[in-house]
Amino acid sequence: MILTDCHTHTEISPDSEAKLSDMCRKAQELGLQAYAVTDHIELCRYYPQGYYQTQPRNEEDFFDYAARWEQSMKQNSLAKELLSGTLHFISGIELGEPNADFSLAESLYQDKRLDFVIASLHELPEKLDFYFLDYQQEEPDRLLEEYFSILLEISRKDCFDVLGHVTYPLRYIAGDAGIPVNMEQYRDRIAECFRNVIRNGKGIELNTSGYRQKYGKPFPDEELLKLYRDLGGKILTLGSDAHKPEDLGGGIAQGTELAQSCGFDRICYFLRHEPHFIKL
Repeated sequence: MILTDCHTHTEISPDSEAKLSDMCRKAQELGLQAYAVTDHIELCRYYPQGYYQTQPRNEEDFFDYAARWEQSMKQNSLAKELLSGTLHFISGIELGEPNADFSLAESLYQDKRLDFVIASLHELPEKLDFYFLDYQQEEPDRLLEEYFSILLEISRKDCFDVLGHVTYPLRYIAGDAGIPVNMEQYRDRIAECFRNVIRNGKGIELNTSGYRQKYGKPFPDEELLKLYRDLGGKILTLGSDAHKPEDLGGGIAQGTELAQSCGFDRICYFLRHEPHFIKL
């Protein structure tokens, strides 16, 4: 059962070459009720490079996400108009590192062209994206300690609708690098993140990209998804994190089954920052 996909990317994201038209065609082929495009906007490099007086750290250290923001909003607005009556097209964004500038994050959240904001943490201050780190040279426990501390700070803010892939670093630490992680030491902090989003009327996403990656599990996994539900969490979106049409909807059926087994009888999508629920 593939009802929605609320986390996808197009060529506006620097790590995707997907045309919006191809992604929309795939969404229609899948018969999605709701489909979100959530291109990357990294707030730690929102302005042009000169603003930061620094050099790119590698070939994927892009700046001037402000320009990508405008491209994304124009593209999403056009798609929403073209797809009206066929499915619920969701004008979304994946807001990376909102902790870099919470005032800016809150301002962008208010943009009238937006329906949906995923808050994500891809990199720590003074570090590259977790994707690029050498885990033979890093201390995973220290990285995760800082990661969940910053995520807790983000969870208190009003600049997002759902927290994205809350265990993102495990994709690379436990998945690609094969380093075992004892998540019990971070459980209390994650629970506090969940309590914050629940208290503030926000939610989390079940990111199903891990099913098609070496990690083999979604973000978060079953244990943490149950924790969110047990704490009273009701707002849950599902997203494939697809960067190409063939991955759109990937793992969503499996994620839906997992959500049901954890006690969820509804999933949701967002329009104008308001959750709309679909019964499972």
